[in-house]
Amino acid sequence: MKLKSKLMSAVAGAAFLAGAGAAQAQEITVAYFLEWPMPFQYAKEMGTYEDEMGVTINWRAFDTGTAMSAAMASGDVHLSVSQGVPPFVVAASAGQDIQVLDVAVSYADNDNCVVAEVLEIDKDSAGELEGRKVAVPLGTAAHYGFLKQMNHFGVDISTMDVVNMAPPEGAAAIAQGAVDMFCGWGGSLRRAKEHGNVLLTGAEKEALGILVFDVTSGPAAFVAENHDLVASFLKVTADANAMWADSANRDEMLPVIAKDSGMDVEATAATIDTFVFPPVDEQLTEKWLGGGAQDFMKGVAEVFVEAGSIDSALATYEDNVNIGPLSSASGM
Repeated sequence: MKLKSKLMSAVAGAAFLAGAGAAQAQEITVAYFLEWPMPFQYAKEMGTYEDEMGVTINWRAFDTGTAMSAAMASGDVHLSVSQGVPPFVVAASAGQDIQVLDVAVSYADNDNCVVAEVLEIDKDSAGELEGRKVAVPLGTAAHYGFLKQMNHFGVDISTMDVVNMAPPEGAAAIAQGAVDMFCGWGGSLRRAKEHGNVLLTGAEKEALGILVFDVTSGPAAFVAENHDLVASFLKVTADANAMWADSANRDEMLPVIAKDSGMDVEATAATIDTFVFPPVDEQLTEKWLGGGAQDFMKGVAEVFVEAGSIDSALATYEDNVNIGPLSSASGM
């Protein structure tokens, strides 16, 4: 099966479009995910971003990071919160000039593949997945994890029917018995697990080098023209993360985050408790934006090239990470 044309169509057509944003922006559009609860949503609902940045923000929900990339390429979106690294890498590899601005969240246990329970397939019998139908949002962290897991288990992906589905669609499909395996995240993953089992835990995936983290990203031109604005955005996000890190604020923040996520409080707590929000000083270390993220992006690209999902990887992804605004945010 050829995944390349499907994957690249999500970004290639928009990769070179102009219009990332004008300098001294007075109104911006920020992309985020529903059913993906994060502390920034408390600040979002409290109006803190607008208060501290002095701009009007239009918040726009997306289903996948590939859609975020296309929207940033067209100029419809100026910043994307919690875009997966794989869709970012796909866009950058296609020539889109976008940059990682911070590490939004790490979540090895909240992005995974689920096998339908009727198949009774686990990690000891994963070879039986050959020839099966799987719902995968192409070009996303879930897609990368799927490729890495199948490679680990020695499953020949060319024998599988890989269907490009956003996580909500994939969760519905496995519930209906329309697919044999689901790959995705967040609330969709939680619903899918009601109808099946994961092959590997988050810790087992990390041991194989399958890291799962999202970033805040933006078009390079917009970031260059609006450095202080972007730094202010990142500062509000970091402050919200620090507020959440203090358990004394949980009862105040959780209901607000739940409402904005489109989830009930119990489901929100179950999801967000699997997340890690690295503080700014940690993000700026070698583990993350000081070199680790760039190396990881190169590895993701090489996996996609080997799978035939993208044509080629960049020689380096160093220019696709911009720590300038985050460094400025740490001093605000």
